Amino acid sequence: MIKSLIRSARRFAGAVADTVRETVAASEVEAGPVLAADPTDVYTDDEMPTEEEIEAAAVSYEKALDQARAGDRGKRAARKLLDRLPGGIYGRWVVSRVQSSRQVADLDAIRAIFKEHGLGPVPMKTPAPSLRVERMATIPEPVAGEQVLAAV
Repeated sequence: MIKSLIRSARRFAGAVADTVRETVAASEVEAGPVLAADPTDVYTDDEMPTEEEIEAAAVSYEKALDQARAGDRGKRAARKLLDRLPGGIYGRWVVSRVQSSRQVADLDAIRAIFKEHGLGPVPMKTPAPSLRVERMATIPEPVAGEQVLAAV
């Protein structure tokens, strides 16, 4: 009798935990990205470009992003073949590998040093916010009391 009560309580606790996990996961998906504050050097009201200039810049930005994505896809497709080639001359092309001069922090070594000296976790910081420009299907009508962000 007690064993069955314990099993039932464990099942119930597991079901509650699953529900909480699902709810948290769903709220994280629905919440979307966290908006960051504007940089300090945004345009003043006097400097604000026209709406047409802003739209032209957004179209140009979107086009450049599409070109960059297409270029990245092309590079990935070509690298599938090129990465497996041994160094050598292939027609008019030389395939070789060179050491990069770029350096990055070795986080595994840093974590080991921090652990060895009892310094706790490695301090981390978030990178600068990313610019996101999205095309809206329709232009929303301002709601009473809402600040209009577009230049007039």
